[in-house]
Amino acid sequence: MRRLVAYRLGDEEGQTVLVEVDEPTQEASGEETAAFKSWRGPEEAEQTLDEALENVKPAADILLSKLGELAVRPDETMIAFGVKLTVKSGAVLASAGVEANFNVTLTWRDNTAAGG
Repeated sequence: MRRLVAYRLGDEEGQTVLVEVDEPTQEASGEETAAFKSWRGPEEAEQTLDEALENVKPAADILLSKLGELAVRPDETMIAFGVKLTVKSGAVLASAGVEANFNVTLTWRDNTAAGG
């Protein structure tokens, strides 16, 4: 079931961003109540957006650190991964299927052709 969650922006009161999140349905039948009957307004997240995003930083840091240990370091490194926001857990790495997904692009330039 999808619902709106209000994430506070920083410590200031009143500044929020609304995020649509997917949450599992509570009912075992898988049936959902019609939208007009179940509307409760946005739920308030337990963390600020800043706090929620802190959850994914260690994964990015470790990946960048390991790629920095390559014998021949790339001129450019691009890492793409999905971040999913939830009401209870904050930010988590989004999955593609049953596995977390990182797309990594490394670029080396041939500097010898430019005289360098």
